[in-house]
Amino acid sequence: MTWDVPTLPGLRFVRERPCPYLPGRTERTLAAPLPPLRAMEVLDTACRAGFRRSQNYVYRPACRGCGACVPIRVLVGEFSWSKNRRRVVAANADLTGAVVEPRATPEGYDLFHRYQVSRHGTEGMGAMSFADYRAMLEDSPAPASLIEYRDATGRLTAALLADQVSDGWSAVYSFFEPEAAKRGLGTFMILDLVRRAEAEGRPFVYLGYWIGNSPKMAYKARFTPAEALGPDGWQRVAEPPVTSIIPGSRTAF
Repeated sequence: MTWDVPTLPGLRFVRERPCPYLPGRTERTLAAPLPPLRAMEVLDTACRAGFRRSQNYVYRPACRGCGACVPIRVLVGEFSWSKNRRRVVAANADLTGAVVEPRATPEGYDLFHRYQVSRHGTEGMGAMSFADYRAMLEDSPAPASLIEYRDATGRLTAALLADQVSDGWSAVYSFFEPEAAKRGLGTFMILDLVRRAEAEGRPFVYLGYWIGNSPKMAYKARFTPAEALGPDGWQRVAEPPVTSIIPGSRTAF
C-alpha cells in the first residue's frame, strides 16, 4: 500500500503482530502520538489521511502486499434515508442520545464489559479491566465525545465514542446492550452520527476501515454513498470498495 504519508510528529512503524481481522496475516501500523499543544491540528490532518485515533495516538495500517483495510467516510450531504435506514431509526425512537464528557463510570463499564464478553468471550477485549476502559475513554489530549443512548427509564442502552474533527465526525468505538440485538443498535448509532453531522453542516462521517473479507468490518460498506481512500486520494464509491490483497502475502511493510 503506497499512500501519501502526512508530516506527523513522532510518526513511526509499530512492531508486527498477528492481524486481528484476517487469519494468517501479519499487521503493522504507522502510529504517531497526539502532542498536547497541537492535538486537534494533528488529529485533523491524520483523519483526512486515513488515520484513526486510539487513546493518545493516531494510527494507520501499513502492511506490505495487502490493501484490505480501506479508510472510508460517509458523504453526509448525499446520504439517502432509505426505508431500511428509517426503519432502524424508528425502532430506536424511544432512545435519547446525549453528548457527554468521556468519563468512565461503573454503569458504562458494566455495559461495555457485557458487550465485549458477548462478542469475544473472556479473552482480548473481553478481559479489559475498569482501568483499561477508563484509558480508552479518557486518555486523549484531543477533546473527545461520548454519546450515550438511554431508554425511557434512563437505562444506558448504547454508547459511541467519537471525535469531532473540522470536517465531520470520526467514530472511534461503540458498544451496546447485547440482549437488544434486534434493535440494530450498531447501525443506529452510525445513522445518528450522520444526522448530527448533517445538522451541523459537517460533510463527512469517518468510519475507520472497511475490510471486505472480515465479517466484523464488512458492515461499513452499507453506508453509501461514501468515499474510500487509496493511492489516488479520496475517491467516491457508490458500491463497496474493492480490496487489494496479494495472495500469499503475510508480511508487513
